[in-house]
Amino acid sequence: MTHPRTTPPARTDGPQDTQDDTQAHSTRTPRATLDTALTSSLDELRRHLIAHLDPAARAWLEHALDEAAAHPGMHGPISAWELRLAEAGRRCGAAYADAARVLILEAARAGTDALTRVYFQGTADERRAVLHALPHLVSGPGALPLVEDALRTNDTRLLSAAVGPYAARHLAPHDWRHAVLKCLFTGVPVDHVADLPRRARGDGELARMLGDYAAERTAAGRTVPEDLYRVLDLTESVTRAPGTDHPHGKES
Repeated sequence: MTHPRTTPPARTDGPQDTQDDTQAHSTRTPRATLDTALTSSLDELRRHLIAHLDPAARAWLEHALDEAAAHPGMHGPISAWELRLAEAGRRCGAAYADAARVLILEAARAGTDALTRVYFQGTADERRAVLHALPHLVSGPGALPLVEDALRTNDTRLLSAAVGPYAARHLAPHDWRHAVLKCLFTGVPVDHVADLPRRARGDGELARMLGDYAAERTAAGRTVPEDLYRVLDLTESVTRAPGTDHPHGKES
């Protein structure tokens, strides 16, 4: 992977922003439903969000979107819509903050430069929202440094966002394989890896890497994640590498 810059630590939320993960002003929705909405079209995401927010949160979001659309791009040290990104957690509730931030970024017509600034200057929550926004706002590989940066962390929520549709489209095979392994290392379910069946299919090098990892864990007396066997099956490997015998006797 490329290493274009040293990442500053995510800034610590201010006193009000600490409510991002503790206070919700809306009815919570199952995580799987929200994750599905984040990878759908922006119109569907907006409908999903509006349907679940309470009236006060919905009014705040509509104002934030109108404001971002009226004053898009970057203006001075910080734009008005960037301030709204910081407020989204306490205004919409932690369950819906990612979705709200993605919509604000879209309304502000945030390009790669603006997304990069938000990512490197923002909190972990704002960085995650940028990663979710990439497949909607960036058509080419120009924002890959943000994905690559997230993949170097051990923040499982950042990693889950980093292996979304944008990575599936643009991450090089070698880097994508290491992203899958990073999920296994950190316990991120491989269900979060977008387009996994297509990209893993017939990938002999990925099968070799999975086999090596399984052999290392087996030699150390540690269990092999069940997700590893799921991915290994997707590679359609003819012969399993040492240490990858399925615990239930399953063969490729």
